[in-house]
Parts: sequence; C-alpha cells; structure tokens
Amino acid sequence: MSNDSEAEEADVEEQEVDETEAQTAEADEETAQEEETEEETPEGGLQEGDFVELDYTARTVEGGDLVDTTHPEVAEEEGVGEDQEFDSRTIVLGQGHLFEAVESDIYGKDAGDSGTVSVSAEEAFGEYDESEVRTISKDKIPEDERYPGAHVDVDGEHGHVETIIGGRARVDFNHPLAGEAIEYEYDILREVEDREEQAQGLISMFLDMELDVWFETNTVEEEQMVEPDEDDDEDAEPEFETVETEKDTLYIEATPQLTMNQQWMMGKQQIAQQLTQILDIDRIIVQEEIGGGMGGMMGGMGGMMGGGAGGEDIEAALEDADVDADEIMEEIEGAEE
Repeated sequence: MSNDSEAEEADVEEQEVDETEAQTAEADEETAQEEETEEETPEGGLQEGDFVELDYTARTVEGGDLVDTTHPEVAEEEGVGEDQEFDSRTIVLGQGHLFEAVESDIYGKDAGDSGTVSVSAEEAFGEYDESEVRTISKDKIPEDERYPGAHVDVDGEHGHVETIIGGRARVDFNHPLAGEAIEYEYDILREVEDREEQAQGLISMFLDMELDVWFETNTVEEEQMVEPDEDDDEDAEPEFETVETEKDTLYIEATPQLTMNQQWMMGKQQIAQQLTQILDIDRIIVQEEIGGGMGGMMGGMGGMMGGGAGGEDIEAALEDADVDADEIMEEIEGAEE
C-alpha cells in the first residue's frame, strides 16, 4: 500500500471518529435538556391541564404601575376600573392563560400557596421596537381620533398617536407595555374540579360575564358512511346508515347580555372550539328561553355548535321533541284571545 493510500485511509477513520464523537455529544446534550425539563416541572402538586382559581396583582417592575389585578381593593386604591368587577379568576395551566414564567412557578404547588414572579419584557409584551414608530397619512385616522394619545387601528394594527403635524401623523404601534418587565404576585385559592365551575370560569375569562351552564349526555342519531367491501365497485355511490351515538354536551343559557356581547358576536366559533377542546366535550348548545314552554327547546335548536348534528328543519325537530304542532297553535290562539 502506498503512503498516499495509507494517509487517505487514516483521514477517513479520523473523520468517522469525529462524526461518532459529535453524535455522542449531541445525544448527551439532548439527554441533559430532557433531564433539565423534568427538573423544571416538579412531580406532585398542580400540573398542566389543572384548573386553578387565583388571585393576583401584576405591576411593572421599573415604575410599579398597575397592569392587572383581581383584587377590588387594589383597583380602588389605583382608581381604575370603576365600571368593572374584580374577582378571582379560574385558569387552566398550560393553555397560555398566564405567562409561561408564572405557570412554571405554579407547577408543583398546592392550594394555599403563593408566589412572586418577574416576567421579562421579551416574554411579557415584547421589547420596544423603534421601527414600529411610523409616520402615516393622517387621513388613515378617523377625524375624532386625530389627537396625541389617541388609540387607533390602522391597517389591522393597533397603536397610539404621538404627534400630528400637517397631513402626517406619528403613530407608535408598539404595545403600550413593550419593554416593561412585569412582576406578578399570586395566591392559589383552590383547584377547581367541578365541571360546571370549570366551564363558568372559562366563560368568565373569555367574556368577562357569568352564565348558567350545565352538562348532559344526549343520545342522537347520525348518518355515517358504510365502509365498502373490497369486492364492491369503486365507482358505486357511497352508502350511509343511521347510528345512535352519545354526545357529551355543554349547555349555555343565552342571555340578552351574551347576545349583545361584542367578543361573543365576533368570536363565538373560536370560543366554542376552545371550550370543546379544554373541557373534552363533543358539542355546545347555546339555549335561549323565551317565556316558557317552547322557548328553551327553540333556543337549543338554534344555538348548536362544536360538533354534532345541526340545522334540522322545524318539523323534524318537533317530532324529535315529541311536540304536537296542532296543540301549539291552539295554545297560541288561546293566548291571543
């Protein structure tokens, strides 16, 4: 064997050794990261997916300005939220209802525990970005909002007006708390295990209102496609059969306040999806009661979402409810007399 061949073979062996060492080092690093993650989430106590009721107050680290609180006395002292009710809140750990640093501090603790956590500006509302302060045409801002300090929405972005000179406006599109670290002081009041309380807590967090809710397991008929046999014609029309299935259903009582709630009107589908996922249910029925008798049933037919059948015609719905249409008309005519 020539010296050149021996050198090439040695280089190949050295390269293989280097690759093996690199793979081993990478595996060791991954193992260390996994062990570190396990250590960060202590065993026992509150864990991801648990519902907890909390009291807390959040302030900026630098100036001590109030950011949020559940304590009515704190709000009164600060002179904020005169038209707002302050009370403890129910959240779900691991669902992003709190900043990650606060959740990490809660993991492993129990009801009655408390803590203080500082959340970095980056994790809280982001670092302040000078490039987000932009000059735009003042015509993009409604006339009644053309003054320094006004909060405006421009091209889908929210900001506040700094100055208006001539036909131009200087608008800061950073979050008002961008660049601010936030300190949270919290108290864990209790773990919430009752399903109705869990649902009410989520609705209160999403919509800032209390609604009557209840759970029922309903048996409903659904059309399901029959799996074709291997010998069946591939071009044949699919066949369906009617089967009975059980649906774990959350009922929400519709109130005038809910009907007029802006967040509900704009995002009811997203809210329903979150409730369905977090509560592990099959569907949601928003039920409106009008007077008595037929009101609740009609509201139930009109407000179904989050899975299950919907959009039945009135006759089919009346048959399912075992209601005689002639009797209903006689009752209505009697009431008019």
